[in-house]
Amino acid sequence: MAETKGKFDFAIDRGGTFTDVFARLPDGRERVLKLLSRDPQNYKDAPTEGIRRVLEEETGRVFPREQPVDTSLIGWIRMGTTARPKLFDLEVAMPEVLYEEIIEVDERVVLSQDGCQLPRKDAKRIVTGSTGDSLELWKELDLECVEKDLRGVLSRGITCVAVLLLHSYTWSDHEKAVGALARSLGFTQVSLSSEVMPMVRAVPRGYTVCADAYLTPKIRQYLKGFTSGFKGGLKGVDVLFMQSDGGLTPMEQFCGSRAVLSGPAGGVVGYAITSYNQMEKKPVIGFDMGGTSTDVSRYAGQYEHVFEATTAGVTLQAPQLDINTVAAGGGSRLFFRSGMFVVGPESAGAHPGPACYRKGGPLTVTDANLALGRLLPSFFPKIFGPGENEALSLEETMKHFRHLTQEINLFLSSNQSQKVNTNGAKHSHNPVLPNSQSGMSVEEVAMGFIRVANEAMCRPIRALTQAKGHDTSQHVLACFGGAGGQHACAIARALGMKTVFIHKYSGVLSAYGLALADVVEEVQEPCSLQYDQSCFRELDRRVGQLSKRCQDTLCARGFDSGQITTEVFLHLRYKGTDCALMVTAAGYPSDAKSCRAGDFHSAFTKRYLKEFGFTIPDRTIMVDDVRVRGCGRSGIKSVYKPKKGPGDTKPVTMTKCYFEDGYLDTSVFLWEELPFGHSIQGPAIIIDKNSTILVEPCCEAHLTEGGDVCISVGSDPHCTVGTELNTVQLSIFSHRFMSIAEQMGRVLQRTSISTNIKERLDFSCAVFGPDGGLVSNAPHIPVHLGAMQETVQFQIRSLGNELREGDVILSNHPSAGGSHLPDLTVITPVFRKGVRGPVFFVASRGHHADIGGITPGSMPPHSTSLQQEGAVFMSFKLVTGGVFQEEAVTKALMAPAQYPDCSGTRNLHDNLSDLRAQVAANQRGSQLVGELIDGYGLAVVQAYMGYIQSNAELAVRDMLRDFARRRRQQTGSLEVESEDFMDDGTPIRLRVQINEKEGSAVFDFSGTGTEVWGNCNAPRAITLSALIYCLRCMVGQDIPLNQGCLAPIKRVVDVIFRAFEVCAASQGCMNNISFGSENVGYYETVAGGAGAGPGWSGRSGVHTHMTNTRITDPEILEKRYPVILEQFSLRPGSGGPGKYAGGDGVVRKLLFRNKVVLSVLTERRSTCPYGLQGGEDGAAGLNLLHRADGRILNLGAKTSISLQPGDMFCLYTPGGGGYGREEETDPKPRTKRRRLNETFLERGSVFEYRMAQEGV
Repeated sequence: MAETKGKFDFAIDRGGTFTDVFARLPDGRERVLKLLSRDPQNYKDAPTEGIRRVLEEETGRVFPREQPVDTSLIGWIRMGTTARPKLFDLEVAMPEVLYEEIIEVDERVVLSQDGCQLPRKDAKRIVTGSTGDSLELWKELDLECVEKDLRGVLSRGITCVAVLLLHSYTWSDHEKAVGALARSLGFTQVSLSSEVMPMVRAVPRGYTVCADAYLTPKIRQYLKGFTSGFKGGLKGVDVLFMQSDGGLTPMEQFCGSRAVLSGPAGGVVGYAITSYNQMEKKPVIGFDMGGTSTDVSRYAGQYEHVFEATTAGVTLQAPQLDINTVAAGGGSRLFFRSGMFVVGPESAGAHPGPACYRKGGPLTVTDANLALGRLLPSFFPKIFGPGENEALSLEETMKHFRHLTQEINLFLSSNQSQKVNTNGAKHSHNPVLPNSQSGMSVEEVAMGFIRVANEAMCRPIRALTQAKGHDTSQHVLACFGGAGGQHACAIARALGMKTVFIHKYSGVLSAYGLALADVVEEVQEPCSLQYDQSCFRELDRRVGQLSKRCQDTLCARGFDSGQITTEVFLHLRYKGTDCALMVTAAGYPSDAKSCRAGDFHSAFTKRYLKEFGFTIPDRTIMVDDVRVRGCGRSGIKSVYKPKKGPGDTKPVTMTKCYFEDGYLDTSVFLWEELPFGHSIQGPAIIIDKNSTILVEPCCEAHLTEGGDVCISVGSDPHCTVGTELNTVQLSIFSHRFMSIAEQMGRVLQRTSISTNIKERLDFSCAVFGPDGGLVSNAPHIPVHLGAMQETVQFQIRSLGNELREGDVILSNHPSAGGSHLPDLTVITPVFRKGVRGPVFFVASRGHHADIGGITPGSMPPHSTSLQQEGAVFMSFKLVTGGVFQEEAVTKALMAPAQYPDCSGTRNLHDNLSDLRAQVAANQRGSQLVGELIDGYGLAVVQAYMGYIQSNAELAVRDMLRDFARRRRQQTGSLEVESEDFMDDGTPIRLRVQINEKEGSAVFDFSGTGTEVWGNCNAPRAITLSALIYCLRCMVGQDIPLNQGCLAPIKRVVDVIFRAFEVCAASQGCMNNISFGSENVGYYETVAGGAGAGPGWSGRSGVHTHMTNTRITDPEILEKRYPVILEQFSLRPGSGGPGKYAGGDGVVRKLLFRNKVVLSVLTERRSTCPYGLQGGEDGAAGLNLLHRADGRILNLGAKTSISLQPGDMFCLYTPGGGGYGREEETDPKPRTKRRRLNETFLERGSVFEYRMAQEGV
């Protein structure tokens, strides 16, 4: 691809608020420009307007807005965009479907399985897929029927179609046939899942192909409008678009599924190329803080990609840079809630924007920086206000802050008389003290919000690095985006980083990255080969074919062979696990024991060890996908030359900025006037047209040879915090305690080995006070919330003074705070030199796949004693004096074998590995608690532990007072009660007595049925978990989840919600289904209907309340297990009718190919989920077994049964109850909203991890 000498080249990033333009001029000079993305009064399209302005200003010629732009002077245009259509509406709790109609294709393709014993006739046809797998065509595609359905859809004006057929990732002929038919009928957009992303997993592939079919026409529509703004429609101009993977592609190849992260990807390319030093090889954290979002990513010599990511609930299977949107940027809104400073996640958005934008917007982080003197309105363009011709308004900002400060001081003074002990013990209902007798100043309030915002952004950065075994402090912080420079020093200091790098084009780095980027062609195909000598020839052949495809495509785009490089990736995993890594062999040359593309075995095992802390030496490595990434080198090289030093540059002005010491004299410099080598001591402000950099006290900035700013970050001398409550520190400590629990979880996930913990993330980690009270729990698995506190407090009562440093306790007994036996809790006391007894506790609870008992999985439906469910631990010392007691714990895990019909653990190796991982996670938590105490002192840390618990208590008391007031006005009574029944007739009764004055309540379960002969009994710990979950739901805002929630006070959940009339009943307990044999084991929980409530209809086919697991993808299920999914659909009519209808349950039918034992553990098979306020009940569930010989059996709610090949299990899950009488029709029934205010669009691997964890 030849250089375009003598012409104008443009790289443009069209963002949500601003459009950034980077232009390389014919004489080699560079220009940058920033303009509003939407300004319909002045121009139709921002990128076109940016190009027009540069051409007009640089040539002196007039380029009228109403006429197409002359393209004779344009060499190339490169574009990225972050603007998204309405499909990514932030407000909807679950994503609305993208499609108008569905056509169900009556065909069936099934993977062949060795040893399949199904008694059915031979398949009509057997085909071989691209992976080498054999497939049986049980039912051929009926194209005549498909054509009839497609014509019907076309006649209704629908012209875009997405095609998804099962197993098309490996055999695509059936999809191609449907696609060809649709095109011949006149559909204008036909997207095939096998072409958009040929990877196994039908559900994300389906989302991806739907998004592609929806977005691609939108993109084409925009491109048509964009090109029409130029003479000749840009013919002859090289127009390239940035894809989500960080590579450029020609305009005509740009498609919807690869476009979602187009703009942010440019920023990653920009900082990767400009900030990473190939000699030092110090990894870089990219910190992109703009007006409406904050993106965080990492670069260490190679781009870090993910291949499945969720944006606004839509999961896309496509290569994307791992860009984590972690906050709402400068637009993050500021709140004071129940004594805590809260920043976001609500955002002011681009419109109306922050208060200082003069459009009636709320207070935001940008306003806080302005109030502190860190933004100078005189240096900003006058583009604000209704006419977009005014300066930033300091007056508007200060007016809002004075009002908020008054509110905060009123809250503080109203609680002044209440006392809180400095050891954190609570003695009042409103345990908050003022910061000083005179209250807080406006500056102290603004500074407090900045500190809370910084801590909130540090948490995901820690998670991103430590998730993969990296030390956060050993990174450089590369800061860009319009708002990033104001926070860079503080963020780096909090993370222990010593260096901040800010590129000269940091304000428009996404646009500059587009100019530096390469044109990329990626090809990928699925694979089912083992990575060993016997498969290398076939692997080499596939790699060769894909590499040639990449090279041919890039050659056709004008690149010569010297400009083209290819890189090979293999998607590898250990056999029997789901944890696959996309691995490159860069740095691992091929040898006699590897394939030609490189030594992937060494590359995989080294990376696996780095990320997970272990390898599995004797396990076969599987290749799931082969991917080749071809790059056509086309990025420009900057010719910018800064002024020569060492001239002494004086500040253009002095200003007052507010810091911890109050207002300080702060020098203001213009970036463009700084000479190379010049050093600036903080505090100082460096300003250019597009960004403002704050050099904080104890930091030093200097200008590099390339004109960039490099800041050396010094330590903060102001870390003295007293034991008296400070509301700002309350928010910061809340983040710090949560961060400890999150980091423990990352260590556990990395170092565990079992599928349950490593891949399903079925675990919780938590921090507890010296009394065993919960301080922070992350992530929030509802059934673990209160129960772990009970476990720790039992050990304190049981062992007391016997606990020594180096001891670790193992427990799972229900009377010791356990839930069910497979949940093993590991507890580590944290000691402090000179202090008698533990000062904190840390604990981790993980679901072990098997611990013995009468059935595989240790969850028997009909157990009548604990021993039948597996190994039991009351207060077992797993580690004594620092020594892991392997022999003793092995003996205990095998002990159930001594009981009739029972076995010891069936997977001792995984048990021991996971227990060691839990010990390691606790060790990390103990270390982090120690570091926190080192920094603040034990008295301060324990004091804030108490304040955080008290803050949660305050929020719950406020909720109970509000409920009591409404209840008294409606009924005159402060007592509520409810009743529900288990399937065996056992009643669950609840009476709640509320004290309105105190905001407290007594939850009385007297009258509930006695203990049943079986395993459906809820110990105290589970009841507390249900209570804390319900109270948190009813509070309706984010509060710390800890023992404070219970200070004022499963099927239990429905009973509590019925008493408070919160919503109708859900499907009840999750539907537990497991099957297994000597060779295989499988477990799933199946969704049902959610109850409706005042103002919303219940969702259909969802998990509710205490569980929220993801179900195994249909293609994975059929590939790895002896089962065929015959049906998985909603169960129409099962939701209870009402003004707001309950959600429908689901139908799930599994056909078994081999002999297995099926276990079913369900509820609400005889009692129906109740309706409320006149709404009708939802339908009860039903478990049927269709025998191969035609008999149909009702299995009841709980059973364990042997199945034969050809048997089919049919599960019908309950619907949710309705709410309100049906005749009271509402003109706009709606689904429940998550928040009333717009929030930022969170995404990235950190978000995916948290969603997966919270989904257990």
